[in-house]
Amino acid sequence: MPPLALFGISVAFSFVAWGIVVGRYVWPALRIQPRADALRPLLNLHAFRFVGLAFLIPGVASPDLPRAFALPAAYGDLTTAILALFAFAALRGGMGIILVWAFNILGSVDLLYAFYRGISIGFEPGLQGAAYFIPTVFVPLLLITHGIVFRLLLRKEAYDKEAAAAS
Repeated sequence: MPPLALFGISVAFSFVAWGIVVGRYVWPALRIQPRADALRPLLNLHAFRFVGLAFLIPGVASPDLPRAFALPAAYGDLTTAILALFAFAALRGGMGIILVWAFNILGSVDLLYAFYRGISIGFEPGLQGAAYFIPTVFVPLLLITHGIVFRLLLRKEAYDKEAAAAS
């Protein structure tokens, strides 16, 4: 089977597996919490996006990995991780939700752009080396949790107060 097909199957299975985990275990626990409390573990997860810098490390990724993919993927992830930490720190204050919006929009666009660049450049997935596991295991979870963050951000604040009172 061609490497690109194996890569696609890996990504698809990861979306299914993470979708089950998040739908069954994560979302039920988060949806009953006040928005700020529900956002904290998601922001904390995204603070690990510094791992995308692995695309720039020779020996982890092939030196033949196109820079047109590696640079924006690595630095987009790092920027998103920094924004996630700032949003986490500011969540109790007035700037918190604004930073969460900025983090979530930038982070979502970064991941979608990385997939787009990878497809448009047409490089072999094996050029990612050990970093192959970032888009096949980690990115589907990140995209799913970006969806949850959007859902929490769009939730009415009155719902947050009712959920907090109910728990």
